[in-house]
Amino acid sequence: MTNREKEILELISKNPMISQKEIAEELEISRSAVAVHITNLMKKGYILGRGYIVKDSPYITIVGGTNVDIMGLPYEKLRMKDSNPGKVTISLGGVGRNIGENLSRLKVDTRLITVLGNDIYGKLMIEQGMKTGLDMSESLILQDKKTSTYIAILDETGDMNLAISSMDIFEEMNISFIQQKKELIENSTLCIVDTNIPKEVLKHMVSNFNVNFFLDTVSTTKAEKVKDIIGHFHTIKPNKLEAEILSGMKIVNKRDLRKVASYFIDMGTKRVFITLGDEGVYYLGEQEEVYMKVPKISIVNATGAGDAFMAGLAYSYFNGLDIENTLKISIGASIITLENENTINPNISVENIEKRIEELKL
Repeated sequence: MTNREKEILELISKNPMISQKEIAEELEISRSAVAVHITNLMKKGYILGRGYIVKDSPYITIVGGTNVDIMGLPYEKLRMKDSNPGKVTISLGGVGRNIGENLSRLKVDTRLITVLGNDIYGKLMIEQGMKTGLDMSESLILQDKKTSTYIAILDETGDMNLAISSMDIFEEMNISFIQQKKELIENSTLCIVDTNIPKEVLKHMVSNFNVNFFLDTVSTTKAEKVKDIIGHFHTIKPNKLEAEILSGMKIVNKRDLRKVASYFIDMGTKRVFITLGDEGVYYLGEQEEVYMKVPKISIVNATGAGDAFMAGLAYSYFNGLDIENTLKISIGASIITLENENTINPNISVENIEKRIEELKL
């Protein structure tokens, strides 16, 4: 959809009885141009016939981070304070963007709101989004800033050993900017947020926007941002360490898992998924409790597994799946990602996830 078509569709959505003449006057273009744009909108399925009945197509919004990911994988056991022969790859990443691309590859209409520099990496982000169907047109593009960068050193097993992130650009996202996106966000089926976003923006959104928010905590350090507002989120996906920080309680056994998850439920959260690495996933909702183990697999790259899991949660909610199938799809999405050298497996699809679930007898 072009920017002009978006403007026209917005006017029609607000006033289905608006005339082409009134649209032309509002946008200061010719009536004939309006007619052409409306015909195109009808061909694309955004307007259903005469009377301007607007198609209300469901979608997911994401407000989160984008990064240029630089990964180093040693050929042998990692030696600290030394040069390690290995393989270096550069890819486009960021928690919000990774979740968004996974969802797009799962054929879900997804809109990513992020912050980019007007540099080569920012432009690559937008181009890649267009290729995979991820809409980034509502993002903040800054002329004098550099797109954020993430550098990770993996160990010989593919697990992260150390990382540095340069993400100061996200401090440029403020309440005034996100307030302009309120209608877009509230009209979505759900909104995923990650903690790369400034604390005051996260607090404003969950306190003032009427939509189900899904939280990706990103890291133990960044999870601190949402400690005081955790009850505002519909669904949260912390790992064990992040759950401990957010609750102030230690997790040693399954009884502790239930105690910590119950704390979040009592605070107002509807669904809690605590990921436990190779030990599986623990879920607690208002009426259901599930612990699902995961099978042993060969890990190639662990970097994007959490992002794929969140995409699985969002996909499942978007499509009305029950908790058992939600866990299977989410774990399956993670496994497919763990078994691929890329942060996002280019072959991820609902069909491939379901096939892997069946093969592993989840």
